[in-house]
Amino acid sequence: MNDQQPYYETMYILRPDIAEDEVTNHIDKYNKLLKEFGGTILDSQMRGKRRLAYQIAKHREGIYVQLSHQGDGQHIFKIEKAMRLSEDVIRYMTVKQDGPLPTPRPSSKSASESEKKDSQDAEVDSKEKQPVASGDSSTSGKDDAETKETAKS
Repeated sequence: MNDQQPYYETMYILRPDIAEDEVTNHIDKYNKLLKEFGGTILDSQMRGKRRLAYQIAKHREGIYVQLSHQGDGQHIFKIEKAMRLSEDVIRYMTVKQDGPLPTPRPSSKSASESEKKDSQDAEVDSKEKQPVASGDSSTSGKDDAETKETAKS
């Protein structure tokens, strides 16, 4: 009666001092290894740099990455061994999950870029809708009167 398949979530923490492109390389590397070991990737997300609850290997911050995957369970030992041997991974943990499979979310970069674009478009639209403020109406009336008087004389 249980139609929900079990899956695994691996959360690993990378050193905070590595470059962003190197973080992307690590994510791609572990995703590729997971596929090689017979797992299927459901979702992979970089959660960003966060403060650690306690110091790990003299680091107070870390770059969190969450990886949701399915497989027979044998692939977990292999992927964790690769993480253990890497100097850039300071912690990792895999948890078996029961429940509905996670839905992949769009990457944070593309989502943040589209949000910026939407907010810029909204800002331009709001500026276009605002009435254009002209000079003070009381002075413009005086100028008109003065112009008429000079024209008469």
